[in-house]
Amino acid sequence: MQHQKLGYEDHDQGRFKYPLCILADNIVLSKNIAALFRLCDAQGVEHLYLAGDNAAPINPLSSKVSRFSERYVPHSTVADAVQTANQLKQQGYTVISLELTDCSTDIREFDFKPAEKICLILGSEAKGVNDQLLAASDHCIHIPMLGMNSSMNVICAAAITVYEMTQHLSK
Repeated sequence: MQHQKLGYEDHDQGRFKYPLCILADNIVLSKNIAALFRLCDAQGVEHLYLAGDNAAPINPLSSKVSRFSERYVPHSTVADAVQTANQLKQQGYTVISLELTDCSTDIREFDFKPAEKICLILGSEAKGVNDQLLAASDHCIHIPMLGMNSSMNVICAAAITVYEMTQHLSK
């Protein structure tokens, strides 16, 4: 079978959004913020909340990474991440932090099905999810690490997690 590569013009631009939002706290590298916008656009995340010290707004150089998806992804900058997480809980979201803790669940074993709406919390590149956000979370999940490092780049981890979540939200 011969494959023919499709171009941008062949892409069916869907407008579908999952009942999934991301609360990104203290992600400071502009390329990570730009990649997060691109991930949200690509995977149908309904809203991106940026909290704490972050690299928003996207600068012209980072727009190459985001492919200008900051224009299309609903987003807001919030002053207090914990308050935002609690407000989302009141709106019926299950708040899940992506962090390795003493009682976090392996992402492969977590049952996402009971959650009708999810807020995924991502922490800073250097320190992860802070203790106050962990306390505000309904659950903590982690991606098992098989190598020497105990973590991966926040955007790589977010991509794996968002993909996994959308597989369960679409069933």
